[in-house]
Amino acid sequence: MKQANVANGLLERFFKLSEHGTSVRTEVIAGATTFVTMAYIIFVNPQLMAAAGMDASAAFVATCLASALACYFMGLYANWPVGLAPGMGLNAFFTYTVVADMGYSWQVALGAVFLAGVLFVIMSITRLRRWMLDSIPMNLRVAMGAGVGLFVGFIGLKSGGVIVASEATLLTLGDFTRPEPFLAALGFLLIAVLSVRQVRGAIIVGILVTTGLALLFGLVEYRGLVAAPPSMAPVFMQLDIIGALDLAMVSVVIAFLFVNLFDTAGTLLGVASRAGLVDAQGNIKHLDRALKADSTSSVVGAFLGCAPVTSYVESATGVATGGRTGLTAVVVGTLFLAAIFFAPLAGMVPAFATAGALVYVAMLMLSSLQGLLWDDLTELLPALVTVVMIPLSFSIANGIAVGFISYAVIKLFAGRYRDISPGAWFLAAIFIAKFALM
Repeated sequence: MKQANVANGLLERFFKLSEHGTSVRTEVIAGATTFVTMAYIIFVNPQLMAAAGMDASAAFVATCLASALACYFMGLYANWPVGLAPGMGLNAFFTYTVVADMGYSWQVALGAVFLAGVLFVIMSITRLRRWMLDSIPMNLRVAMGAGVGLFVGFIGLKSGGVIVASEATLLTLGDFTRPEPFLAALGFLLIAVLSVRQVRGAIIVGILVTTGLALLFGLVEYRGLVAAPPSMAPVFMQLDIIGALDLAMVSVVIAFLFVNLFDTAGTLLGVASRAGLVDAQGNIKHLDRALKADSTSSVVGAFLGCAPVTSYVESATGVATGGRTGLTAVVVGTLFLAAIFFAPLAGMVPAFATAGALVYVAMLMLSSLQGLLWDDLTELLPALVTVVMIPLSFSIANGIAVGFISYAVIKLFAGRYRDISPGAWFLAAIFIAKFALM
């Protein structure tokens, strides 16, 4: 009892629990809640990394370890109740655009993640962050998030066999007499119903139930639940930074940077208001520290073998449960470390079991469209071009590039060139040069 009181006292002083109106018990519950709602990433991310040619078991350990370190950094340095992990959408972009479509190795893709992370760190410690955020039109920021959502959803439908290639129509509905598409659709419906019923961890429940059904029907082989962590050697320190220093990779690095930057900024601002981290003057406590923790995590994640690590909007569930300090993030990180021992379970989860989760996350990301300025066509049309072109070109980088170019052209010939910020002009020029030299 005495040791417990000492521990509680240390936690109280370090995280300033009383000052934030919380307690150790509340923070632990909040951390567990956040972990459950974002734990699906430990099943989804290794599959996406494996599709890029990486060792799935090593990618699983890298996912857990990178997430844990990022959460610890956020909790101990910024004292924010935010969980971090490899970003959904960014990992899909890593695999299906940079590696599969553009033909780069996953080592070079990790090099691009590193470069984008370094740029993010530089922006986080200088005024570049404010300049960049102010330079990008709000509609294009919103469009990036929604377009990435459609991209993720498209990948989920494809991996689950819900949509398949067709010579006549390019795409068509999959064969639902086969168990895989049926279970993928069932998984999505289960997640959706559980979410509507406000069940904590709806996504991970849907993944595990779908995997259980696949096991029951003999579609996957039982491999056990707990084992010693696999080796990280196949992915650890394998990034190719020199290979990423290629002109054609400029748009890739920019895409990694922008999507991570705006996703992080939106998540942190949203969590700050819910967690009471905004003072009477509207200033957000330790926002700079939170951004530094997030950006540095992407750099560290690249060395470990992960797509960009970013703050998760699911952290809002822990905040809603009462999480107010970095102790919540530390609990999330500790649970990610514990998850390393469940590699056999992660290896059993088939692609169609995570398909429903991808589609559900995509639907949530599309909710950002309500933030578009619908009454100004010069703002709306480039945003819609971005939203449509990201999934249809199967490339976040190309979708963003086309969006910026269309924004500059439409504004220019509409006589509203003064609306275009220097940053937007610069990026449009970079993207035009990219397409011209392709």
